[in-house]
Amino acid sequence: MCGRFTLRTPATVLIEHFDLDVRGDRQLPLFEPRYNIAPTQEILVVRNDPADGQRRADMMRWGLIPSWSAGPKAGSGPPMINARSETLAEKPMFRSAVRRRRCLIPVDGFYEWQQSASGARGKKQPFFIHRPDDGPFAFAGLWEIWTSPSGPSSGPGPLTIESCTIVTTEANATLSELHERMPVVLAPCDYNTWLDSKVEDPVALRHLLAPCGEEELVAEPVGTHVNRVANDDPRCVEIQRSLF
Repeated sequence: MCGRFTLRTPATVLIEHFDLDVRGDRQLPLFEPRYNIAPTQEILVVRNDPADGQRRADMMRWGLIPSWSAGPKAGSGPPMINARSETLAEKPMFRSAVRRRRCLIPVDGFYEWQQSASGARGKKQPFFIHRPDDGPFAFAGLWEIWTSPSGPSSGPGPLTIESCTIVTTEANATLSELHERMPVVLAPCDYNTWLDSKVEDPVALRHLLAPCGEEELVAEPVGTHVNRVANDDPRCVEIQRSLF
């Protein structure tokens, strides 16, 4: 699974890597460095503009809210931050989005927690997982737009929320000791296919949803500073050579 991630890469590198059509300086705040991105926060996503097919960067709530749901506060369950790749075409929560509303979620690392070697109850060692060159990459994502049945108490028009989820798959050998699941990491050569709205058959996308190669990511231990969501600074990714 994926419950926290980072995006610290400079804007110029992200714009080039994702071939983004960025219009004016007003979009630059979207690319501010973040070290501890958590569920329900606004996160950067990349999708094709339906008008001209160019890739655009937008912000969305992390935690999918289906268009047919009663809204973000209706249920008591956790936010739908992950979607299992094996059942995307079957689950009502995801089957429409996987056909028509796919996106890239830019990252340059994510976190996973492992029970400490000492066996201390409740003590878990956080690991930071990233590319060997620390460069950016993309998770496969799905997005939805939810519109309130009536307008908000103040302001014209109904309330709308765009939200997203990260697609997960079986963990590769490198990460399986930390968790049985991992995010789907897309190769840059597959970005166009994942974003192509003309590809509606989930079967045509199945080959993209396998675990990435074992050499593509490394996992390194970091300190417990990352455990607190409010901590969003470089200390989150400082490597800790001595485990708990």
